[in-house]
Amino acid sequence: MSEYRPLMSDERAERIRRLHEAMVTTTRAEETETTSLLGLTFVIPPEVKRIGPLNRMLGEAVLAEVTGDDRVLDMGTGCGVNAVIAATRAAEVLAVDINPHSMRTTRDNAVRNGVGDRVQVRESDVFDNVDGVFDVIVFNPPFRWFAPRTMLEAATADENYTALTRFFRQARRYLSDNGRMIIFFGSAGDLDYLHQLIDTEGFHREVVSRAEREVAGMDIEFFVFRLT
Repeated sequence: MSEYRPLMSDERAERIRRLHEAMVTTTRAEETETTSLLGLTFVIPPEVKRIGPLNRMLGEAVLAEVTGDDRVLDMGTGCGVNAVIAATRAAEVLAVDINPHSMRTTRDNAVRNGVGDRVQVRESDVFDNVDGVFDVIVFNPPFRWFAPRTMLEAATADENYTALTRFFRQARRYLSDNGRMIIFFGSAGDLDYLHQLIDTEGFHREVVSRAEREVAGMDIEFFVFRLT
């Protein structure tokens, strides 16, 4: 695979790099946090990415998409937030992440919210430890293409978009005939590259929801995409 090169100006790439460094500094946690989202409670240790202010956008899209007959994959589950949300609708959810701390956190949060019997958790680098097909795949990928220095930073940084590229090149084989994908992404990453991956792999995309927010002095657009 050739090395990723940003589909943006050098000036914007540098602004995003500065944004990333500011966010790594300001979002580092020292203590376990308890937070609520959509009527559910999540306990998140310092080693796992926090739930962000706009996670509600993605959570609401998951609730709107998932039905009781769906088998769901939550890729990069983190604290298990989207897996648990999906499990309030679906009977079977597989949650995967490369962060070993996410495994116990997701299991505990599933049990805490009464869906422990519906959520299976596995450590997996993209699809390496995934089998079968899914009706819905949910993915909140790292936005930036920089090399992560810690496992926690890997939740927001994916060197040269290696994982993101692998995901889209392999996703179709894990989707059922009527499968859908719900993807969260924003202009704090390379949105044009995401569009290129989606289009190259032949997915149809529609914007489910959109929001704007100032983050570390930079105006960012956030999107939830539904891909078919």
